[in-house]
Amino acid sequence: MKKLVSIILFVVWMLPSSASVEATGSVRGNVIDAKTKEPMEFVNVSVRKAGTTVPLTGAVTDHSGEFQIGRLSDGEYTLSISFIGYRTYEKNFTYSSKNGNIDFKMIELEPDSQVLGEVKVLGQKSQMKFEIDKKVFNVDQNISSTGGTASDVLSNIPSVEVDNEGEVSLRGSTSVTVWINGKASGLSADNRAQILEQMPAESIERIEVITNPSAKYSPEGTSGIINIVLKEDRKAGYFGSLQAGVDTRGGWNTSGNINYSSGKIDAYANIGYRRRVTEGGGISNRTNLDAEGNPVSFLNQLSENDGHGGPVFVRAGATYHLTKQDHFNIGAFGMFGDRNQTTTINYSSNIPGSFAERQRITDSKNKMKGGNVELGYKHDFSKTSNLDITASWNPWNMDGTSIYKQRSQYDAGGEDFSYQRQESDMRSNGWELQADYVNAFSENSKLEAGYKGTMSREKSPVETFSGTTVDDELPDEELYNKFYYDRDIQALYATYSGRLDKFGFQAGLRGEYSHIETRSLGFGQSKGEVSPYKNDYFSLFPSVFLTYTLPAGNEIQVNYTRRISRPWGRQLNSFVNVTDSTNISYGNPYLDPEFSNAYELNYIKNWESHTLSISAYYRSTNDVIQRISYLDGNIMKSTYENVAKSQSAGTELVLKNNFARILDLTTTVNLYYNKLDGFSYLPEGAQAPVIGKANEDFSWDAKMIANVALPASFSLQVTGSYNSKRIIAQGYRKANYSVDAGVRKAFWDRKLSLSVNARDIFNTRKWKTETSGTGFTQYAENWRTGRTVGFTLTYSFGNMKASRNRPQQRGQQDQNNNMMNGMDEGF
Repeated sequence: MKKLVSIILFVVWMLPSSASVEATGSVRGNVIDAKTKEPMEFVNVSVRKAGTTVPLTGAVTDHSGEFQIGRLSDGEYTLSISFIGYRTYEKNFTYSSKNGNIDFKMIELEPDSQVLGEVKVLGQKSQMKFEIDKKVFNVDQNISSTGGTASDVLSNIPSVEVDNEGEVSLRGSTSVTVWINGKASGLSADNRAQILEQMPAESIERIEVITNPSAKYSPEGTSGIINIVLKEDRKAGYFGSLQAGVDTRGGWNTSGNINYSSGKIDAYANIGYRRRVTEGGGISNRTNLDAEGNPVSFLNQLSENDGHGGPVFVRAGATYHLTKQDHFNIGAFGMFGDRNQTTTINYSSNIPGSFAERQRITDSKNKMKGGNVELGYKHDFSKTSNLDITASWNPWNMDGTSIYKQRSQYDAGGEDFSYQRQESDMRSNGWELQADYVNAFSENSKLEAGYKGTMSREKSPVETFSGTTVDDELPDEELYNKFYYDRDIQALYATYSGRLDKFGFQAGLRGEYSHIETRSLGFGQSKGEVSPYKNDYFSLFPSVFLTYTLPAGNEIQVNYTRRISRPWGRQLNSFVNVTDSTNISYGNPYLDPEFSNAYELNYIKNWESHTLSISAYYRSTNDVIQRISYLDGNIMKSTYENVAKSQSAGTELVLKNNFARILDLTTTVNLYYNKLDGFSYLPEGAQAPVIGKANEDFSWDAKMIANVALPASFSLQVTGSYNSKRIIAQGYRKANYSVDAGVRKAFWDRKLSLSVNARDIFNTRKWKTETSGTGFTQYAENWRTGRTVGFTLTYSFGNMKASRNRPQQRGQQDQNNNMMNGMDEGF
């Protein structure tokens, strides 16, 4: 804890302590290219006191080139507008509360011929943008993940990690919610990894990381929310692109998209296919111990897997502006395709009475189809008041066939063979209905309230046939299971935000009623013959955000929220999976949800070309759900249990630097302390209790993204990440690091570009763990895919015109960096 105290003291020491003046006014305007007259997005706009060089506050232009900066007091200022490859625009102005807010209307930026002559700048968006309640990472120009998947994109986001099984974690915690366009979109812990592995990177515009959401957001996920925002541009006119790529493992991808926007209709459509070829493997060495802790036997495994396949990704939508106040939208995306994989595991053992050598080959063929359909209506009562209603349907179907062939040899001589065929068909349907009302009574006062209802139904039948070969297979009643998982959540929320002089606040409360029902059926059983396990409960989730304006336009924020992490389908299924007789797993229908209390202290410091964000956080979680393993005879069994209480605290530092409009660096360092209380749990049928010792450690991770504008229309991107050793239940995970890089060359006035990228350049993206329990110690190492080089060609076309201002849809809007327009935004 001394380390934690030191971190917090360091953060407090960094913060200025003097007061600022009252802020009441605002300025706005639209930025366009002086040559083409097209609106310019992601342009940096700042305001500073006249005669000084340090910005007071700032904003970034939206898709229509518009910006708005608030909370200005009476006085003389300088407006500064800059964008890479253009001359900086500056204008002095005087703000007076008597005259009201200032509108600069159209501001033209002139291309910088000197810069363009030396370095052909590609006009990329800023890679990262700070908002008061979230960090936004623009990834549509991310070279390192070009031709990859959503998982590849997420692995390059600061404080986010994707492990060898596709599991996503945020700030070291896997209890994170992942959304698509501000909604669950059918993603669950059961299918999330598969969907993200199939979603093409080129369909993603940006990633929003929300570490401590307000009561307006869903409280699911104790470590926060990651929102994947898909591309949907509204520049007037029509435009699109075509893309094709290959990689050194035999994978390839192709896609196309088109957008159209006019006064009444905005529409978009895209389609793509990607075939991915993967290679992976693992090592597992288990040592069995006697009562004194001495080694008595071992079981070692060496695995290899090869996979190929991929989906077709389709997306389309339109928004119809019936009047200036009424807007209708419809949108959908879908994926369908298959994936085949072969896994070979070679075992060696000296366990008495067991095999000496064994080989197990698994051939899997899996199909996936599903997506999201959404209808929406928005009515603007006034410029400051609106009602937004959406309804969505999320069907997903994943079925597969796995064939297991096993050959065992024994020390005493002889061998035997076994054969299994397993058929699975997971089907889920989800529905969401949401209504959000906003009423800004004044520039310093806003009320928000709403309702969200979600309902999901999942059915996962598994049928197994066993024998020695395919010729004598018979239905295996012990390995039959049909699992039903129903989850309904009804929520109401209200938040109120306001500002008094230098002090801003937001208070919110969300109430949720949850109904969880599961059934696990054996062979020959019907739903009526098996009583369901039900868990109904009502929970309140308060949130409080406090902000204080510091000198030079900087701001400090303190917030508190209560959050929840509900157990997911596979964790609740009591079916005993014995397809691998040496490793047996089963779920626990009696799991309770995790509840956590989260606190954050945030501070952002702005300079002319640099930004520093410091966040100190603390999270206390009760009834932590962990996977525990224990030795039953010579068989390793695994299940889930609410084991103990955990505490997590740390500091996240994000530094964004821009040097000479050529080099853009984003550096993130996350230092955190984790403590997991000890536990003792006796599973049914176990010979001894599972004991987990109290464990605590100080861990850290770091990530750096460097973007370089080079001569002759070249651009370079390098991403490096490091994760230190960290604790897990019954052990720890070792440190790892990885490096990705990419280079892009633009041709034909940026209409054509060629990208070359290399992922996991040094083949170091591996996950190594050491665990122990009563009667055993185990070392495991897993890896996936490894070094891959990809080549992608992109052609852009279109006829874009100056954009007209029109309302933005929920989940798609970029907010200015201030409390009233940022802290309380949600989905």
